[in-house]
Amino acid sequence: MANGINYTKVGGYFLIAAVASLIFVDCGETGTVQTKESLKHNKAVIKTIKGDGAHVIDCVDIYKQPALNHPLLINHTIELKPSSYPNGIEAISLEDELFQYWHQNGECPEGTIPIVRTQGVDHHRSKPRFNPKEIESTPSTGHEYAQVGMYGGGYYGAQARLNVWNPASFNGENSITQTWIVGGQGQELSTLEAGWLVGLPDSQTRLFIFWTGDNYQGGCYNLDCPGFVQINSKVALGYPITPISIYNGTQYDIFISIYKNTVSGHWWLQVGNEAVGYWPDTIVQGLRGSAEIISWGGEIFNSKPEGHHTSTQMGSYHFPIEGFGRASYVRNIQYLDNSSQFKDAEHLRPYATNPKCYDVLVKDKTPNFGTHMYYGGPGYSILCP
Repeated sequence: MANGINYTKVGGYFLIAAVASLIFVDCGETGTVQTKESLKHNKAVIKTIKGDGAHVIDCVDIYKQPALNHPLLINHTIELKPSSYPNGIEAISLEDELFQYWHQNGECPEGTIPIVRTQGVDHHRSKPRFNPKEIESTPSTGHEYAQVGMYGGGYYGAQARLNVWNPASFNGENSITQTWIVGGQGQELSTLEAGWLVGLPDSQTRLFIFWTGDNYQGGCYNLDCPGFVQINSKVALGYPITPISIYNGTQYDIFISIYKNTVSGHWWLQVGNEAVGYWPDTIVQGLRGSAEIISWGGEIFNSKPEGHHTSTQMGSYHFPIEGFGRASYVRNIQYLDNSSQFKDAEHLRPYATNPKCYDVLVKDKTPNFGTHMYYGGPGYSILCP
């Protein structure tokens, strides 16, 4: 291991998976700015750190974080670490396993969480989110996706390694690769989503989460609204991910796990070996019990600019038939049932909205990749008008 990265040679390539999945590159000014010099109006900010470019990290008192402003969490007692871990996921102490270049400019003190200062983009007011249940009917929302899923119900978690790329996005559209957890019906339909996206405010690939507890009427990205309780001082949701995979070259992936602690009811998010935080089940009524659907793959929003299909790309922007090193993959796909043991996914159902634009291909299980799939595509083309 070097700089918190595992190097594994796979199929003639060095597959590089960050242990905690994120490496943040700092190429801007250095140094820290104390609260009095930055957000004087926000007494919850203990320290401010200048990242690369225009990025700014505010270190916020963990007990004054946005999550606790949710009406259902006013008297919430923060769980500072998972009370138990399912088999198949490791409980590793929060040491310097996560290599983030913004840490070279300073670290968030103990008892605070890093929040990326917004850049004038109101994510939770953006276009309606993807609903995995649309696969039961013809989607009409403009969302297109290439994914695999399990639909039997009784799921308490899902995890996988997501190949990281930087597809082009246009017209304010997002290109997303993620894990979905879905439960509930009607206005109580709830989803927990985590992975990476490219879109506003720039063209960088960023770690993100999204959730809704009321069929997309509420909920939001990252920490833009109350709900997700963060306990980790190292992972900044919404911050760019580096390095990025290279076509026909070095491949990088991030480990994302979402699982339910059946004692507390919280749904925990783990990125690499870092427990980032949790969604209390009180804010996602449809997931008070188990999930009905879990899925993995890509999503874009087709706004049909200029009267034709969008040029926004998905994954590596190459079709899955090209395979490793060229097409984007999701590997080591696993699910958690009531046995508290993560298991290799089975009976995966592939679904592509429009295979001529973005496709998906499930592959046989292998020692290094376990249950895995390839997905993605270029969007607008002669085949995808």
